[in-house]
Amino acid sequence: MAANQLNAQSKIGYISTEELISIMPETQKADSNLQQFRNALVQNAQEKESQLQSDIDRFNRDSAKMSDAVKTVKRQELQKSLTELQTEDQRIQQQLQQKQQELITPINKKAFDAIQAVAKENGYTYVFEKNALLVAPPGEDILHLVAKKMNIKVPAQSSQPGVPKTGGKQ
Repeated sequence: MAANQLNAQSKIGYISTEELISIMPETQKADSNLQQFRNALVQNAQEKESQLQSDIDRFNRDSAKMSDAVKTVKRQELQKSLTELQTEDQRIQQQLQQKQQELITPINKKAFDAIQAVAKENGYTYVFEKNALLVAPPGEDILHLVAKKMNIKVPAQSSQPGVPKTGGKQ
């Protein structure tokens, strides 16, 4: 009897946060900013590579006029530059991950806050991630409620009210 009362008092909903975030205008802006940042990093790396190649060519051209001590110092400098350039890809990936996190954190917070508000306004005791559910009643997908709260239009191919997408990942 106690379990029946608990079930009667609990309202359960679900949402695909991935789908919600993908339709938020902020996500498109963040993607664009991230792409611009990536392009700038790649261009910088290409400039460093061109500079290194120019320095190697200059060394090869002028090395006959250099003393052994100067050649040794120049080779060490070139090797150091080459080593730095070889780690550039890893550095770029780290910077991209950091920038992505910086851009997506406020978007995730806005989505989570909207989900919380809709759950409270509509009496949902629990809201689950849609992709984690194997079976779910179609009427409990709150994507459209959250999108409405955020003034976002849900594209036609997104979740349709009354038609559950089940079976894990979409």
